[in-house]
Amino acid sequence: MKNLVEWFDIATTDIERAKKFYSKVFNLEFQLLDMPDSKMYMFGDSGQIGAAGCLVQSKTNKPSSDGVIIYFSCEDVSIESNCIVEAGGKILFPKTNIGEFGYISQFIDTEGNRMGLHSNK
Repeated sequence: MKNLVEWFDIATTDIERAKKFYSKVFNLEFQLLDMPDSKMYMFGDSGQIGAAGCLVQSKTNKPSSDGVIIYFSCEDVSIESNCIVEAGGKILFPKTNIGEFGYISQFIDTEGNRMGLHSNK
């Protein structure tokens, strides 16, 4: 069975603040996408394994800490967790062992979205 997620949007109220946060935590590079009625910054490579995504600011997208949680793959959850607070986010729970599936943590980004981190070590 293949992984089905191909693309995701992360809602923002201040896209430049969100871009700064995600750049600092994950060392991401962004590409501006010119879309009608919204501003978007894409990251990732849609031609590679795993999902690419974007930060989006529009009237129809609102940040939320309820609902779907996107987990970012990390080398070690502890590294990105340390960057989250420095970048203006909030850790909901620290690195937690989930047995044979590795480790996770969750955080709130600068926009109010609940997100997760995952690593194998």
